Amino acid sequence: MKKNFYEVTFIINPVLEEDQVKEVKENFESFVTGKGAEIDEVDEWGIKRLAYEMDGKNSGYYVNAYINAPSTIVTDLEKYFKLQENVLRHLVLKYDNKMLKHLEMKKKGKLPVIFTETPEEEA
Repeated sequence: MKKNFYEVTFIINPVLEEDQVKEVKENFESFVTGKGAEIDEVDEWGIKRLAYEMDGKNSGYYVNAYINAPSTIVTDLEKYFKLQENVLRHLVLKYDNKMLKHLEMKKKGKLPVIFTETPEEEA
């Protein structure tokens, strides 16, 4: 079965204890690997302020994961996250070739410099 590359970002309820957050992440990893996905990387961004209030919360614990998975993972993740009461929001992005190339260059530290910072001039 052909696999695609996905970026999955989800926001965990910030009032959970550290071991509960770890359990949410482990359950996610177990779910996706059970569906035939391979986890490339899981990056925890930690607690961040939300742009707007969600479910009475002003902050959330962000987790970002990169996975190789069959295309059925998108609908499976939609169902999975609906049942997770400690996940406030989620986003699943399918990477195209340009996004994959950008990610590879980012990992190698070879992203081209588009904007350069110039020191502020004193008045």
